[in-house]
Amino acid sequence: MKNDGMLTVRVPASSANLGPGFDSIGLAVNLYLTVEAERAESWEVIPLSKELSIFPTDERHFIVKMAQETAKQYGKVMPACRLAVSSEIPLTRGLGSSAAAIIAGIELANYFCQLNLSHKDILDISAGIEGHPDNVGASIYGGLVVGSQLGADIDLTVVQNVNMDVVAVIPEEELLTESARAVLPDQLPFSKAVEASAVSNQLLAALFTENWDLAGKMMSCDRFHQPYRRGLIPWWEDVEKLAMEAGAFGTALSGAGPTILCLVEPGKGKSVASLLEGTLSSMRVVELEIDRAGSQAFVEVAETKKSPI
Repeated sequence: MKNDGMLTVRVPASSANLGPGFDSIGLAVNLYLTVEAERAESWEVIPLSKELSIFPTDERHFIVKMAQETAKQYGKVMPACRLAVSSEIPLTRGLGSSAAAIIAGIELANYFCQLNLSHKDILDISAGIEGHPDNVGASIYGGLVVGSQLGADIDLTVVQNVNMDVVAVIPEEELLTESARAVLPDQLPFSKAVEASAVSNQLLAALFTENWDLAGKMMSCDRFHQPYRRGLIPWWEDVEKLAMEAGAFGTALSGAGPTILCLVEPGKGKSVASLLEGTLSSMRVVELEIDRAGSQAFVEVAETKKSPI
């Protein structure tokens, strides 16, 4: 039996590399990529967000390629569809836009090719494409995730009870992940690697126990990636200083940047966002919430009802 209904896929944005959690700690936030899909004679991708109009509108589209590759992996052929795509996730700003697109493509193949994939299956496929599980893991499961990828072995722990406010400072300038990766060292001295690991472990302990001062301290002590990327983002230090003065307990580069994520004690996010908006007029300041639902796929079964798959 073919799946021919209208499929809606909704994938949250993600902020990865959280402080010292390079390629391992991710957070899902309430900005969304939404794809509505139905079978068609040929591939057609309709961008509903202006920012998405730069992408191909046929089978060359990245989401389509992800769907086709997933279907092929399971010995299936992905049928042509008409896709209506909208996104609140800014492109190349470190908020997981590519990870969300990968997951959306996998969800398309899962439904239209009747693959019956579990969340873990989707995680394995998407992390294999991304090369690390923090972005895709957060977007699939929601909440805060801690992931490891040792060869083909991927493990993920999902934590839904971390409560903190989130404010993102999003500049107009883009920063390609490739550029941000290029400045990283090939290796770290053993002693520095030990320090970096301890800092990352301590950050998690502080977040889980709501020791905000310690969490902020650990976010500023990263040894893995942030020290090497500061030179790519000239406004970073100013934003960090302003955020801390406004009441954030810590700041971190979101993903590969250039967005700066400000973490705030529960209930104080609105005031921090308001203060930052008043001083950072050239940047977009967004008060966010942690998304705890993760990726969702629904099929239209009646005019007023949706059924999760």
